Amino acid sequence: MSLVRNPKDVLAGLLFIALAALFAWQALDLPFGTSSRMGPGYFPMVLSGTLAFLGAVVLVNGLRTTGESPSGIAWRALIILTGAIVFFGFAMRPLGFVPALAISVFASTLASQKFRFQSAIINTVILTVFCWAVFIKGLGLPLQLIGPWLGGY
Repeated sequence: MSLVRNPKDVLAGLLFIALAALFAWQALDLPFGTSSRMGPGYFPMVLSGTLAFLGAVVLVNGLRTTGESPSGIAWRALIILTGAIVFFGFAMRPLGFVPALAISVFASTLASQKFRFQSAIINTVILTVFCWAVFIKGLGLPLQLIGPWLGGY
C-alpha cells in the first residue's frame, strides 16, 4: 500500500511548507521584537509559522485520506488571479485602496468555474468592507481610500 493516498493534498502541503520556509528565511534578518512591541520581523514570522502549520495539516490529510492525482494546471485561474494581484499593485495609487481592492476581488471571482454574478458582488462587498475595517480602521494604515483618478486627494 502506498504511503501517499492523496497526491494533490501532499503536493499542496509541501508547497505551503516550502513557501513558509522561504518567507521565514527572508524575515530572519529583521528584528523580531516581543508580543507587546512587535518588530518588523514579527508578523512575517507569525504568518510563516501559520502557513507551515496549515501545510502540515494538509500534508497529513493527504497521507491519511484517499484522493485524486493532480490532473494539470488551471491556466485560466492562474492567469486571472495573477492579473488581479498585479492590477491591485499598479492601481492602488491612482485609483485608491477601495476601488483597486473591489476590482481585484471581483476579477478574482472570475477565476472560478462556478462563477455567479450575484455571489461575486456579495464577495466583493464583504471582502472590501472587511479589508477597509482591518487595514484602515483597525491598523490605521494611511492608505488613500479614493485615488486621484477618481477625484480623491
